[in-house]
Amino acid sequence: MMSFQGRDLLSLADLSQTELTDLIDLSARLKAGKLTPQCPNQVLGLIFNKASTRTRVSFSVAMYQLSGQVIDLNANMTQIGRGEPTADTARVLDRYVDVLAIRTYAQSEIEEFAQHAEIPVINALTDLEHPCQILADLLTVQEAFGTCAGLTLTYLGDGNNVAHSLMLGCALIGINIRVATPAGYEPSPAVVERARELSRDRSEVTITRDPQAAAQGAQALYTDVWASMGQEDSAENRIPIFQPFQINSSILGLADPEAIVLHCLPAHRGEEITEAVMEGRQSRIWDQAENRMHAQKALLAAVLGAV
Repeated sequence: MMSFQGRDLLSLADLSQTELTDLIDLSARLKAGKLTPQCPNQVLGLIFNKASTRTRVSFSVAMYQLSGQVIDLNANMTQIGRGEPTADTARVLDRYVDVLAIRTYAQSEIEEFAQHAEIPVINALTDLEHPCQILADLLTVQEAFGTCAGLTLTYLGDGNNVAHSLMLGCALIGINIRVATPAGYEPSPAVVERARELSRDRSEVTITRDPQAAAQGAQALYTDVWASMGQEDSAENRIPIFQPFQINSSILGLADPEAIVLHCLPAHRGEEITEAVMEGRQSRIWDQAENRMHAQKALLAAVLGAV
């Protein structure tokens, strides 16, 4: 894992297939208690400009379990919230903390942080990508099937940051990824193109408007809220548009009989997913949420050189 030490993770496209596989395997070993890396006296700084439950708590718990410390750099209580230039903030924090996890809006902002800070910078969500979520997702798939290679994962809903990172992660690790969205809500063409480049014939990247065809025979069905953070004003208008893309018992019946159901949370039960499916035997949503902590612990240990 020495190739990770000191590195940023801004996008899953930053990783090779081997590096992504190594991170997932390390996550599994940490979860099983086979390794207990330590990062004593090292500090994780959290800069979250968007609301968070799972990401904030899982990063914090992971760092504490590594014997490190966490400082929450809330924008409302620092000069970040008063408009201090990103470059200045990055250069100062670089001298105080050992690693930064940043949740913000523009991908360019986190890239600017990384440009001006020598410490590792981790993307904890931007409008473009959510790489840490997909590390947990791939760990969950591997736990369910023993491998990722050759499986098919179908994502139904909005072509958002989660869909983007799913395409990149699945393409790298060898999962066929199908993304089904309503017209006008497709993922970024640039990200689709990059995912297809990364797949290198290991897997297929399919974009469609047909949720039934996308679900057919899939080993995993995945969804997210239909209106992401910052899109709340359009949430009600989106419901009838996205209704055919709901994960319910009917569409689950089209998938592989042993298919698993995933959701990155928070969920709007009765909208993008039904209560029955979310609480059903094929749901792995709570394992998926737990795996955020294990995957991020692996990432922190790797970039801090503890493994």
